[in-house]
Amino acid sequence: MKTIKPLGRRFFWVKSTGNIVAQRGELSEGIESTKEEDFKVYIELKPYDPDAIEMTTFQPGQYAEDFKRSKDWRFNPHTGEIEFSYYDPNAPEPEESTVYRRPLTEEINNLKAADLDIKEAIALLFEMHLKGGN
Repeated sequence: MKTIKPLGRRFFWVKSTGNIVAQRGELSEGIESTKEEDFKVYIELKPYDPDAIEMTTFQPGQYAEDFKRSKDWRFNPHTGEIEFSYYDPNAPEPEESTVYRRPLTEEINNLKAADLDIKEAIALLFEMHLKGGN
């Protein structure tokens, strides 16, 4: 039985290029559909072979900050991961080329974890030093 629930963003993208050909925004409530059902509904998908298209669905709120702060996004055809292009507030003029990268929210979480690891290592070294260790 299908249930009504909040739905996250959904993307349909070309496996060979990562280009997004159709997408669904977040919905406060709805019934989740299958790829086959969506191919019958989305006009943008009609010209494509379903085997050439990948479907990626995010949890509600997932990457919300990245979508809000970025200027564009795509999927990396080699990894299948979403990548974002962000505005550079320090750039004097609009950028000529678009650079895509992993979501900044993931990078921030990784940096926070690494920072915690470093702080724990420093605390351990300091404790060893206090105990007279080398």
